[in-house]
Amino acid sequence: MRGRTLELAVGGFMLIGLLAIIFLALRVSGLSMNSSEETYRVVAKFENIGGLTVRAKVTMAGVTIGRVSNIYLDKEDFVGVVEMDIYKQFNNLSSDASAAILTAGGLGEKYIGLIQGAELDNLTDGSEIYDTQSALVLEDLIAKFLVGRVSDEP
Repeated sequence: MRGRTLELAVGGFMLIGLLAIIFLALRVSGLSMNSSEETYRVVAKFENIGGLTVRAKVTMAGVTIGRVSNIYLDKEDFVGVVEMDIYKQFNNLSSDASAAILTAGGLGEKYIGLIQGAELDNLTDGSEIYDTQSALVLEDLIAKFLVGRVSDEP
């Protein structure tokens, strides 16, 4: 009987550990169980999205205000188009807001950071953010540094 109790205790402990790992994986990946929050869609074009993914965070002042819903290539301008779903509670973003692709932490998770503008008009469903800053790609920076150093030599 004592052996059976020990086995049940170990099994319960393993189940709790497995549930904790699943919960942490969902939190780290940005997935959430409640996707019922109302949003409006905003579009921005970037010359280089540098590893940004669908479901990446959209933040303002470090606070998550939305998620990236779609990424595709504009076949006419050959730029990356990012569609963002912004939560309706943040419906007072100015129409001249700017967007930048930023990197979080040492793992290199990409997200979009928005900066409020000064216009009185607000972004609405289907609006486009025109002031954008593409992602910094480490390989491009290294290449520019090496080319700059080589060209300085006589």
